[in-house]
Amino acid sequence: MYIYQELAARADRPVQVGLIGAGKFGSMFLSQIPTTIGLEVAAIADLDVERAKNTCRKVGWSEEQLAKTKFFENTQTMLDSSRIDVVVEATGNPAVGISHAKMAIERKLHIVMVNVEADVLAGAILAKEARDAGVVYSMAYGDQPALTIELVEWARASGFHVVAAGKGTKYLPNYHYSTPDTVWDHYGLTPEQAADAGMNSQMFNSFLDGTKSALEMAAISNATGLKSPENGLAFPAAGMDDLAHVLRPRSVGGQLDETGMVEVVTSIERDQRPVYRDLRWGVYVVIEAPNDYASACFKQYGMNTDETGRFSAMYKPFHLIGLELNISILSAALLNKPTGSTMDFNADVVATAKRDLKAGEILDGEGGFTVYGRLCPAKKSLDLGGLPIGLAHHVKLISNVPKDHPIKWADVEIDLTSEAVSTRKAMEAMYR
Repeated sequence: MYIYQELAARADRPVQVGLIGAGKFGSMFLSQIPTTIGLEVAAIADLDVERAKNTCRKVGWSEEQLAKTKFFENTQTMLDSSRIDVVVEATGNPAVGISHAKMAIERKLHIVMVNVEADVLAGAILAKEARDAGVVYSMAYGDQPALTIELVEWARASGFHVVAAGKGTKYLPNYHYSTPDTVWDHYGLTPEQAADAGMNSQMFNSFLDGTKSALEMAAISNATGLKSPENGLAFPAAGMDDLAHVLRPRSVGGQLDETGMVEVVTSIERDQRPVYRDLRWGVYVVIEAPNDYASACFKQYGMNTDETGRFSAMYKPFHLIGLELNISILSAALLNKPTGSTMDFNADVVATAKRDLKAGEILDGEGGFTVYGRLCPAKKSLDLGGLPIGLAHHVKLISNVPKDHPIKWADVEIDLTSEAVSTRKAMEAMYR
């Protein structure tokens, strides 16, 4: 893409960024600013301004650099008071993220949505509004969806058929029922160690209980057209050398329902043995050779194939989260291109009961004590009337819901006039 050359050529006219949310992802991005030419953080909006300033100091900002950046408690004020080229939404709150995206689009500012929760909740309609406004709506490079989409684009542009794409994680079936009280046991940390590192227990629990994996696979599906498994992610165990063998259709000996799907592989076997050369931190794409000649080339150039030689895999073993976010920002500002963007509503993530839930209980959203998110095709979600995980926050159940059953719109008392709900309902109406 030659982004660096573009950036160097306009070092005297830095790209101006407005960051919303200076948490873990935001802090990783901020740590790269002192060593990036031609890119400046003009403004930061955070509910705790002093904490945001201290975060900047902690990641290596000088007091001189800090003085050049404006800090705000309110996003609308930041957008109205600052000269910004690209907005980065990094709050992780789906309802707030939708509101911020709409603010940016209304002001014709490019928006990078670190907030995958908001993107899966209403990304199809937000991306359309951005395209209509002539601005970029982009997923965040460094996060696994954008990196996976890059591999899918490479494969398709090279003439390969994409059999599967996704990421790795650490998963066991009982993790679906993990809560913020049990999460650090699974990570091998004490609560004190996690607190010292600034790690939020509910957020990190959403990584563990399968919700984040479901959200990220939905984002990939909605950006690429790859299909969601009908009954949720299977989380097969597969290392880097086994991707092409495991992630192919059952009809040819693999574990996929069909070709062209998203899936997540786990780094531990069901009996808790470690997977050899696991892909816990990485992303992958499985490809199929379009002809015998290409299949022969796989072998000649040392590709990791299945026993037929037809299926192979490309992967990145790591992702660097906010340390790589500059790529999205600069792609939007300099090339007017997203690093992955929602194109359709193919997949959804439905709130699912972690235990038997009773009418009158309050749902506490992804990573909490009451629900986890399960991936499914969007049509199935719409036909079911499933409540998206992004709206399962601080809403009251009016029905009993058994463990592992989906929660429906009809099961909750929810404010239909809120911006997040009305935006989601408008998107659903587009696809009925």
